[in-house]
Amino acid sequence: FTTRVVSCRAAELQPEGGGEPVPGFQVVLEDTILFPEGGGQPDDRGLIGDVPVLRVTRRGPEAVHFVPAALEPGTEVLLSLDWERRFDHMQQHSGQHLISAIAEQMFGFKTTSWELGRQRSVIELDTPVVTAEQVEALEKSVNEKIRDRVPVTVRELAAGDPEIETVKSRGLPDDHVGPVRVVDIKGIDSNMCCGTHVSNLSDLQVIKLLGVEKGKKNKTNLVFLAGNRVLKSIEQSHSTEKALTSLLKNGPGEHVEAVRRLQSSVKLLQKNNLNLLRDIAVLIARDFKSKPAPRQLFVLHRKEGDSEFMNIIANEIGTEETLLFLTVGDEKEAGLFLLAGPVEAVENLGPRVAELLGGKGAGKRGRFQGKATKMSRRGEVQALLQDFISHQKPES
Repeated sequence: FTTRVVSCRAAELQPEGGGEPVPGFQVVLEDTILFPEGGGQPDDRGLIGDVPVLRVTRRGPEAVHFVPAALEPGTEVLLSLDWERRFDHMQQHSGQHLISAIAEQMFGFKTTSWELGRQRSVIELDTPVVTAEQVEALEKSVNEKIRDRVPVTVRELAAGDPEIETVKSRGLPDDHVGPVRVVDIKGIDSNMCCGTHVSNLSDLQVIKLLGVEKGKKNKTNLVFLAGNRVLKSIEQSHSTEKALTSLLKNGPGEHVEAVRRLQSSVKLLQKNNLNLLRDIAVLIARDFKSKPAPRQLFVLHRKEGDSEFMNIIANEIGTEETLLFLTVGDEKEAGLFLLAGPVEAVENLGPRVAELLGGKGAGKRGRFQGKATKMSRRGEVQALLQDFISHQKPES
């Protein structure tokens, strides 16, 4: 589409995922084929000449194109559209109109809002419950309409046209000017809408309702895919199925039962492993206590273990006279730690130990435990504890 640059001014774009603003320019053209975000639909992407359009927003009657390079006002430019993105949005948006219309006709469920997401789309229905049977019946009905090849048309009504009152709408934007755009699905729906749509329901190919989720304030979210997104979902599911077939050494129909058996085996192994760890903890503690000369400091690191393992050792040894520094996890990465001993010593040393290990912790009654991100600094902690002990008075 050939058009002309009207204005260009420096601006910044806030990335959708957060982060530092991107410097660039806001460009207004005489006319555009790129849809600015609105009505639940994201914006289009494309090129102005060879300059990529990173965002399109609406400012009153104008579409504002954000680009990384300046464009000279008055210049004639060729505007091109990312068609794959546009057609995907057309399928999802027309799919939403169809689902919303049929849901209201069949069950009286009104649509209060919707969102066209990157992976899936969601329609908010004004009802606290949608049953599985209703979802199934709704999916069957909308796909019948697709197979009926129902036309979808767009018309514009003058702002004062009385026919506007007969068209479904959630209200016009406060800054709306000009005619009112109406999207009609012949014999099914007539809806005020600014978005992009297919010209026939057959272009939707197929709609898959993925199910419902609890919404806000007694509403229900209906999740759906339309068109090419259904095909991509099937492709992804098929790839997963093939991988599982290879891993589990059985057919797709046996995958669920095979995973159940694996889960049961893992739970049994975990239970046995915990019992062994408890036994090891008791043996470690008894071995320490059996030594003829009592020691004031006990240090232990074990790759396998958990908080319970460390606390069993502390319970068995006793912490009235001995200071214990116990750690579990990867020796060079992250893990858990426990400092146990006389209350005053632990209160004094606990925060310093956590700081050395690059972690966080909390404690009470002579125990301070938490997570560590720098387990490799255990030696520094041990040196700190030995220094502390060496400076204690004999009577202490």
